[in-house]
Amino acid sequence: MDRFGEMLVFVRAVEDGGFSAAGRSLTLTPSAVSKLIGRLENRLGVALFHRGPRIPALTAEGEAFYASALRAIEAVEEAEASVFGGSAAKGTLRIRSMPTFATHQLAPLVPAFRRLHPALRLDFVLSMEPGNLLDGGVDVAIHVGDLADSSLVAHRFTSTRWIICAAPAYLAERGTPQSPADLAGHECLNFPTTVPWSTWGVRGPAGAPARLKPAGSVAANTGQMLLAMARAGAGIVRLAEFHIVEDLRAGRLVDLFPDQQSEAEDPIYALYGRRRHLSQRIRVFLDFLDRSFSQGTPAWRRSAQERREERRAGPRAVSDPPPPAA
Repeated sequence: MDRFGEMLVFVRAVEDGGFSAAGRSLTLTPSAVSKLIGRLENRLGVALFHRGPRIPALTAEGEAFYASALRAIEAVEEAEASVFGGSAAKGTLRIRSMPTFATHQLAPLVPAFRRLHPALRLDFVLSMEPGNLLDGGVDVAIHVGDLADSSLVAHRFTSTRWIICAAPAYLAERGTPQSPADLAGHECLNFPTTVPWSTWGVRGPAGAPARLKPAGSVAANTGQMLLAMARAGAGIVRLAEFHIVEDLRAGRLVDLFPDQQSEAEDPIYALYGRRRHLSQRIRVFLDFLDRSFSQGTPAWRRSAQERREERRAGPRAVSDPPPPAA
């Protein structure tokens, strides 16, 4: 690794809070990070970190070098941005996302993004696993809902409602619930109880928000599996509107008691590791998300008029679902 690369590793170790954390975000082992910083210290002739059993702390020389390294990195990134006109980018952008958002919302945008940035390689990591969202060298993580990790920079670019719905075939067999209280007598498909989305938000008779854990004997850890089972008539489900809007519009799913469903929206964030000296590849992706999703109402949002027309139409015959995403 060249001197500039060593400097980047040093800055990441400072900002991530240690060698192990820097290694996870850079896909390096902690020992590799330690060796690179040791080589940098040998060349400079000073210790940059106080070594000890706790998280390494910067020495006085380390503090001074950190400030200078930030200026140097910023200068290089500004120089590259001037060459690319502030729009093009190169390298590899590693994006983590829940599978449903990636498949239904990001995938259709890839051709347009690639036309803008043909030299930028995209590497998608689709996962629902908890933990550090930027592990494995991930540059940007797409997250739906409230955030637990305040150490990451959160860029909100849109939001989504959650819709309680079922297939016409299920409603024809089991009847249509008229209120959230009626769900107790129905089969509800849900995420595992450890997942926040397994709690369903509704509105009580007076409009007050309420939360419930519906009964059911079938659970799945991905929305795509829950959707497939709901389409097949296996039960009632609650899924993000961005995921099921086409099924609702085509009548494959029916929006249940819409006046008593929660109108609250979950924010959708792009998460990344640091606010200053943002790499060009991350910056252009964030700008693209803003242009694609923040132009007023999200494209998947059904209007009140559209929902009223669906309600008047009532449950329709089941139409063939689209082929599953690969």
